[in-house]
Amino acid sequence: MMIEIRFHGRGGQGAVTAANLLVDAAILEGKYAQAFPHFGAERRGAPVVAFARISDKPIQVHSQITNPDIVVVLDPKIFELVNVVEGLKNNGILVANSRDKPIEVNVKTYCVNATKIAKDLNLVISGWPVVNTTMLGALVKASEIVSLDSIIEAIKRSFSGKLGEANAEAARRAYMETREC
Repeated sequence: MMIEIRFHGRGGQGAVTAANLLVDAAILEGKYAQAFPHFGAERRGAPVVAFARISDKPIQVHSQITNPDIVVVLDPKIFELVNVVEGLKNNGILVANSRDKPIEVNVKTYCVNATKIAKDLNLVISGWPVVNTTMLGALVKASEIVSLDSIIEAIKRSFSGKLGEANAEAARRAYMETREC
């Protein structure tokens, strides 16, 4: 069975990196996976979309994801700019960087204050909290698409030293703090 995930964020928040790290974690578990971004010449702060597919079988499709199983929203203000749930399957999952349910939808919705976690762990670049690894912890809690251990291993392979530890801790904390809302 193939699971399709669409990440919504802003340039500089790490949506593309999140999709790539998720794919790395899936491959560590022996699954097939692909990740790719969709953006033009956006600047820091502009809306960005990234996609990931994970399957037990080779993936033959190589197109944008219009009917995702899961939508992950890295920036709570994106809900004001983009219809992030467009095409989300009826039995889909919404994972949001939000203290409370951000919009009224008829799908399971999971919330985590990823911004606070990123700030607490000093995962801030040029004044912007980078919430990608935090949201991966939330995604794993909401969907169990891969294990938290695999996400942490993928993070530590991409980020070394203190940065790797801080990002791994962000994923752990988000996993613990994510709740259905």
